[in-house]
Amino acid sequence: MPNMRIGTLRRGRDQESGPGQAGTARLDRRTKNLTKRLRPGDIAVIDHVDIDRVSADALVGTKIAAVVNAAPSISGRYPNLGPEILINAGIPLLDDVGREVFTLLKEGARVHLEGNQLLTEDGTVVAEGTAHTSESVAAAMTEAKAGLSTQLEAFAANTMEYMKRERALLLDGVGVPDVATDFDGRHALIVVRGYDYKEDLHALRSYIRDYRPVLIGVDGGADALIEAGYQPDMIVGDMDSVSDDSLTCGAEVVVHAYPDGRAPGLPRVEALGVPAITFPAAATSEDIAMLLADEKGAKLIVAVGTHATLVEFLDKGRGGMASTFLTRLRLGGKLVDAKGVSRLYRSRISTAALVVLVLAAFVAIGSAVAVSAAGRVYLDLLLDQWNSFVFWLENLFS
Repeated sequence: MPNMRIGTLRRGRDQESGPGQAGTARLDRRTKNLTKRLRPGDIAVIDHVDIDRVSADALVGTKIAAVVNAAPSISGRYPNLGPEILINAGIPLLDDVGREVFTLLKEGARVHLEGNQLLTEDGTVVAEGTAHTSESVAAAMTEAKAGLSTQLEAFAANTMEYMKRERALLLDGVGVPDVATDFDGRHALIVVRGYDYKEDLHALRSYIRDYRPVLIGVDGGADALIEAGYQPDMIVGDMDSVSDDSLTCGAEVVVHAYPDGRAPGLPRVEALGVPAITFPAAATSEDIAMLLADEKGAKLIVAVGTHATLVEFLDKGRGGMASTFLTRLRLGGKLVDAKGVSRLYRSRISTAALVVLVLAAFVAIGSAVAVSAAGRVYLDLLLDQWNSFVFWLENLFS
């Protein structure tokens, strides 16, 4: 593992490699928080073991110049998806530089990458690590697959432990709070700002227009709904990644609390003057949103941006994902991924709409015929034929 050279004064001009990516350094140990402050051309300095797909997609979306990670981007525990996404997007990844970079580098400093080093404007080396390439990421991913069996065992153990703790919630819905939003017999659309959420929301426009499902934003998923032009009916989560504007949009707010009742996100909501209820559970926020919709009588639950495969569960990198697996078992066929809906759904056209469409077509054709010279001749011929037919009938019955 590369070691950080603290306080070195070695200059970039002494290196053989030419100048690399340059930009303004933005630092935060939490990638999710940092993406809110990043601007195109910045260099993101993070502390993120096993960069997952959602974080990588968010970083790519900000159009940054490079990523410097204090931690190993691929630890070898399992084949995480983030580093490959960054490299394929053309974003350089300087990896495993050590946490001292947060001490040596100041927010807003101008820095640039040269080879496997990060330097300030005067050429001082403040970080040194592994400059990943497509080949190095592919090799690390191959090695990481060897640790997958260990992660599967841990995942299974976490699943059993969660089942013991939350069997009343999973089996009988015990602990689900009463809400004002009416779910009975309706579809529910649950949006998490995760995998491909923008594309999925765009593909579901016809479905949302026709079925008018209950729209639930999970934390930042509420912002995603509003950005797509929709009004959330409910916001569920620990309130750490949703904007104030979304919280005050008029949606019902359900704050995710720890099993002991503590809800760190509740004071923020109360400070905004927004009424809220709490939902204590050990599950993830997206899971309690699904369990709430199911318990309150939703006919169908459509998930946007959530986790659907085992690789995605592991890529999230936390034991709490066991709740996601069991929640899906609980919901069964009632839960549908957004991609499945967009592929199978076709917009419904009512009989009345078809009649109006046909009449409009006849009116358009009639208007076109009436205003054209050839159309007037044709109408005169039809009128002559009609007069002849009427005259024949009169003679027949006279």
